[in-house]
Amino acid sequence: MPRALDFDGKAFVATLPRRPGVYRMHAGDGELIYVGKASSLRDRVGSYFNPSNLSPKVQALVAQIAAIEVTVTNSETEALLLEYNLIKAHKPRYNVVLRDDKSYPYIWLDTSHEYPRLSSYRGSRAQPGRYFGPFPGAGAVNETLHYLQKIFRLRGCRDSYFDNRSRPCLQYQIGRCSAPCVRLIDPEAYARDVESVTKVLEGRDTEVNAQLAGRMEEASQRLDFETAARLRDQLQALKQIQATQIVAAEGERDADVFAIVGDPGQYAVSVMLVRGGRSLGTSGYFPRGALAEPAEALASFLMQYYDGREPPPEVFVDLELPDAEALGEALSQLAGRGVRLKRAQRGMTAKWVEMVRENATQALRMRLARRDGYEDLASALAEELSLEGPPARMECFDISHTQGEGTVASCVVFGAEGPLKKDYRRFNIAGIAPGDDYAALRQAVQRRYARIRDGEVERPDLLLIDGGPAQLAGVREELLALGFADLPVVGVSKGADRRAGQERLHLPGEAAPRIPGPESAGLKLVQRIRDEAHRFAIAGHRRRRARRFNESILETVPGLGPAKRRALLRHFGGLQGVIKAGVADLERVEGIGATLARSLYDHLHPGE
Repeated sequence: MPRALDFDGKAFVATLPRRPGVYRMHAGDGELIYVGKASSLRDRVGSYFNPSNLSPKVQALVAQIAAIEVTVTNSETEALLLEYNLIKAHKPRYNVVLRDDKSYPYIWLDTSHEYPRLSSYRGSRAQPGRYFGPFPGAGAVNETLHYLQKIFRLRGCRDSYFDNRSRPCLQYQIGRCSAPCVRLIDPEAYARDVESVTKVLEGRDTEVNAQLAGRMEEASQRLDFETAARLRDQLQALKQIQATQIVAAEGERDADVFAIVGDPGQYAVSVMLVRGGRSLGTSGYFPRGALAEPAEALASFLMQYYDGREPPPEVFVDLELPDAEALGEALSQLAGRGVRLKRAQRGMTAKWVEMVRENATQALRMRLARRDGYEDLASALAEELSLEGPPARMECFDISHTQGEGTVASCVVFGAEGPLKKDYRRFNIAGIAPGDDYAALRQAVQRRYARIRDGEVERPDLLLIDGGPAQLAGVREELLALGFADLPVVGVSKGADRRAGQERLHLPGEAAPRIPGPESAGLKLVQRIRDEAHRFAIAGHRRRRARRFNESILETVPGLGPAKRRALLRHFGGLQGVIKAGVADLERVEGIGATLARSLYDHLHPGE
């Protein structure tokens, strides 16, 4: 590749045709730094070398260009698809790149079983059954499941649990399951409930209302008043849910709504999913892109967003996109059917866009506030530990077990804006002496950093260990064996009276620990990361114990017997409701006093 100073942009532009295509800009070392599309290659590429273009971000790009390659296409749509494929493959640093490795949650109905199970699901949709969604987040899925199981009482337990029941579980006792595991409902009746749930999830609420009303009338005529009353309650509950929908549209339309806010390099995009005419909530994204203006950034975001996702028939945006027609055709090709892309300007779609834009604005404001706060704390920590610069990525390990049983190690990760929860990991520890925290910590570090060494996981700038000199020495030995001799490692131990603010920081090669004191800003960041690792380890350990002993997490709370557990689940509608409740809410349940409420809350929320 020639050096950047050897590239004559104006001479190159003169050779370009005025036809649609894609251009690729390379730096002096051959790195692909930008990919763009154009309806006229000569006009678009020429704009970068126009003396009147004084944009600092464009000048920064042009200063690095050593070569440009072009591909002529037959249409703008072909150019858009080619640009999308190149960005996806190479992720150039000056392009808008959507860093989104998460999968959307679905509601899954396992139709292979005589009594189908209704549950949340993430991942490949290769298993047999019906998938409903996608939903914008786990909260929307759990809320929908909560209502559906309360009304239609379909089972949510795994087959291994279902097949080994000899009596109904607590879900039956609080009216959330019809107990098919012990045949308290026949397959035909259960199938009718499955059919109703399927229609509700498909948006055919009116049809379900009519069927329930008809069945209720038939039961009354047969003088089966118990069945009629149950159907009446189902119908009333379903209508109440339908009446409380926050956003509803005319008809049963499916659409996605997008809005973008911010400046180049700091964009926030909010997405709202509308299915069956009802909003399922919003999700926020923060695409990386230093050059693109909002309309260009949103167009590029849309192509990457629908990689692996099927677009709905309608897609609404908050901006006038210059290549909207080509983008609509490209989405139609990806979907294999027609997709209508347009700017929402009036009616219900304008209200949707207004809501989504407000969510994007709030998400960007909170992100920037977190970033500013983190940068101050990270700078203070770097000074406290004598690091070369503020750590951009940190990891922390902790161990949890009960008298050596069910040992779990946690690894939490903090990035430029706080916790990176998708990068958290837990390690089930095996093959060590019960209660040997040193061996457990070494095993977890060895497993984690073997993957980092192999390039499977990003390397951190700082490693924190919950422990003192002994734990630190063991971890250092593992890191040296794996080739991480230069990785900064700090052990964090509690002070003499174990009070917050008295933590001691142990560094390799230093005989005496550093004691920053309660006023240290750097120590506040260490405390937050250490406490998060502690919480994550305890939560994983308790879940492991619950699975091992086939028990609810409520059964591990001291002083909480079967009657009180039933009262809690009945009062809050299920375990998720209990977990979300505060201490004052728990005290309102009959039989739960102030002391037990606090003990229960602390048990369900370790480390808070």
